[in-house]
Amino acid sequence: MTSRKQRDQEFSDFVLARRSRLMGAAYLLCGDRHAAEDLVQTALAKLYVAWPKIHTSGAEDAYVRKILVRTNIDASRRMWRRELSSDVVPDQVVAGPDLDGRDELISALAGLGPRQRRIVVLRFCLDLSIEEVAADLKVSTGTVKSQTARALDHLRRRLTDLRLDELTKERA
Repeated sequence: MTSRKQRDQEFSDFVLARRSRLMGAAYLLCGDRHAAEDLVQTALAKLYVAWPKIHTSGAEDAYVRKILVRTNIDASRRMWRRELSSDVVPDQVVAGPDLDGRDELISALAGLGPRQRRIVVLRFCLDLSIEEVAADLKVSTGTVKSQTARALDHLRRRLTDLRLDELTKERA
């Protein structure tokens, strides 16, 4: 039996090692820095409660990843919880997580449907296998494959269109 102090230290080490990656994945899932912070905070709070059971089985990463995705799904279903637009501009612009200046990618991901976006983030940002993504989202592997193909096709078209727009602006 581990002491509470040891448990808390193990949990803190886990959070320090993975927080940045979780923030990046959450940001890509929802496209908003503040919502991503809320997603990660909720996921880590739920993981902490389940830590003794989850840590002994070594399933921490899978568990927190599932919480992230499911919390994002729940949030997208609650339209009334979204913030309303405002005419007041904030004093400062707050940047999202460091994603190497991939604004075009974020914009293209925003054009995907929720399921395709989740699949792309899990598959390519978190490097999960098709089987792991299917298990996390409770869909068939065929669904993951077909949705991945459609999503990548959309992203290729969208990113090509954005580059063409940039070239056109430069020549004008």
